[in-house]
Amino acid sequence: MRIDSPQSLGRAVRAVRKQLGLTQPDLAMTAGTSLRFIVEVEKGKPTCQIGKVLTVLATLGIALDLSPPSGVTVEPAPSLGKGPPDATDA
Repeated sequence: MRIDSPQSLGRAVRAVRKQLGLTQPDLAMTAGTSLRFIVEVEKGKPTCQIGKVLTVLATLGIALDLSPPSGVTVEPAPSLGKGPPDATDA
């Protein structure tokens, strides 16, 4: 499935949640977010916090894969726990 907008991401989250038999309150509690946040994600609110969105996706078992443009390579992320990247990485 191609995700190209907050709305398409919201539709995907809603579809998976429903297929798993979870209510919005169930998902909010399991993901450690508020019910309002889940509602906003599913509605495609463009200003939702990416960290929380990634937590919701992981809670639902959704993997997020990015495809860089042809000819562009992206180094794998460092292992968790190493801290944020250096300022020189920008």
